[in-house]
Amino acid sequence: MSKSNDNATAPKALRKAQRLANLLDTSIKLPLVNFRIGLDGLLGLIPGVGDAVMLLLSLRIVMLGKQLGLPNGQLKVMLRNCLLDFGLGFVPLAGDLLDFFYKANQANVRIMEKHWVSQNKSAIDTNTQQKLRDWESKL
Repeated sequence: MSKSNDNATAPKALRKAQRLANLLDTSIKLPLVNFRIGLDGLLGLIPGVGDAVMLLLSLRIVMLGKQLGLPNGQLKVMLRNCLLDFGLGFVPLAGDLLDFFYKANQANVRIMEKHWVSQNKSAIDTNTQQKLRDWESKL
């Protein structure tokens, strides 16, 4: 079996962002319904402090995007997503409810993933083809 190409493996910054976004947006499955929430929605119920803590954690994902080398335009979109999510917390009741549905951190990670894939498509394709050949040789 061949060694996978380093450019075809998600970098550490992207993997960290994915784990953090999952914790903040989708880590808890609600019983009886097919819906997931995260710490962002729950801690956002604590007025002021909860939203501020969640903003700081969301900004950590933006910083990971910067480490990944995202262009300033994409970083601005990510920042706007964070600020919109933060702003929802100031709308009594309706904002807290919307916070469960607006998954800003997941959206920001998708921006990061698309950027990384676009920068590494050739290596990913080559690695995938090699894995397919390895798999076929075992048949």
